Amino acid sequence: MASIVFGTDGWRAIIADDYTFENVEKVALAFARYYKKHSLIENGVVVGGDARFGSQDFATAAARVIASQGIKVWLAEDVVSTPMLSLGIIKKKAAAGVMITASHNPPEWNGFKIKADFGGSALVKDIGKVETLLRAILEKGTTPKSKPTAELRDAGLILPIDLHSLYIKDIRKKIDLKAIELSGMNIAYDAMYGASFGVMGKLLPSVVCIHDEHNPGFKGIAPEPLAKNLSEFIALIRSGDFDIGLVTDGDADRFGCVDEKGNYISTQLLIPILIKYLHEERGLKGAVVKTVSVTDIVARMCEKYGLTLHERPVGFKYITELMIEGGVLIGGEESGGVGTSLHIPERDGIYNSLLLCEYLAKRNITLGQAVQEIFDEFGRVYYDRVDFRTTEKNKAAILAACARGLKSIGGFEVRDVESTDGYKFRIDGGWLLVRASGTEPILRFYGEANTRRKVKMLLDAAVKLGA
Repeated sequence: MASIVFGTDGWRAIIADDYTFENVEKVALAFARYYKKHSLIENGVVVGGDARFGSQDFATAAARVIASQGIKVWLAEDVVSTPMLSLGIIKKKAAAGVMITASHNPPEWNGFKIKADFGGSALVKDIGKVETLLRAILEKGTTPKSKPTAELRDAGLILPIDLHSLYIKDIRKKIDLKAIELSGMNIAYDAMYGASFGVMGKLLPSVVCIHDEHNPGFKGIAPEPLAKNLSEFIALIRSGDFDIGLVTDGDADRFGCVDEKGNYISTQLLIPILIKYLHEERGLKGAVVKTVSVTDIVARMCEKYGLTLHERPVGFKYITELMIEGGVLIGGEESGGVGTSLHIPERDGIYNSLLLCEYLAKRNITLGQAVQEIFDEFGRVYYDRVDFRTTEKNKAAILAACARGLKSIGGFEVRDVESTDGYKFRIDGGWLLVRASGTEPILRFYGEANTRRKVKMLLDAAVKLGA
């Protein structure tokens, strides 16, 4: 199992290293063996791939293996986003789905996401059972057998599905696109060469789109909506007469924004704005779910609004577990993923971007004003994150130091320690979270505090832990 390990959101590996057709086919066989006993298996499964190098070929290979097990496969034959595939599962009442994507990872990576019958990330228990079957396949050296694609098509076991049209039709029903257009809001959108290329222009023709084409190499930039990856887009916003900039990641399930002044606005502030819109403006109720790395502003909002708050480990599958039980208004994670009760129990960068624009249009305010309202009501915070690439030895040393406990960090006394996921050290007016990434060989350091200087001191101290 050393070369095929499922992390927080599926299996990811470097193409032509561990990510090979042979390994993809073995994972597909384990998937098929598990889901062929599903109560909805007669409706089939949905398979698709994003805009990365080889994704369409890897998706077809996975589809062949699954269909050769006698399972009907709805195969998306064009580049699709993860939310498109998730919606397709729901519409087809399918047993599950496979999305070939490495999400926001650098271009040399690809991956294998498993989606459940409700459209969201497969639950931890189901992933565990697929891994058990996969372990047996690897230990026995099983070579998955598959029939030719043409033969499977003729047998009705591989069928085409137009997920683009299905998705666009669904979004038009759920978002007040007319209100956005009539507001006169000037919107720019950065697709980051991801799987959503061509979609925003069909939903809002007036939007100015960049990097809105198929480029499997993403011009060498990891398609993750972080300020460090958006210099060209931020320059566009600052040089033009734009009211807001929207950006989605490689498989379009995550999003970020740039305000009218060219300031990058992360999900740490977008989640509170969406909570305010859904609860205060639309009068909706329900629980709020956040991962441990999400801003404390959310907790303060829930306390004021009287909403139940759940805190979960990093990984949207942990949010999904609660969403499918019902009663959840919104769930979000720091890395750009948000799901609401108005859509599907899954992250969707396009939907959430448009939901935000709908809010701004109906209130006739800018994104900058919306952010300031949150600060005025719930307190000013500063946030930053460091993705720390290091050796396995140093990584282990840092985690061991955290496990032993820290009395102080960055010169600040540690008041409390939480270990829901990694190690979260609380100080007066802020916190530092140290955890290993579940999708890349790095450590992540997250810091939030009431001053920018305090955040920097916390993150600098975290980097020095392994020195």
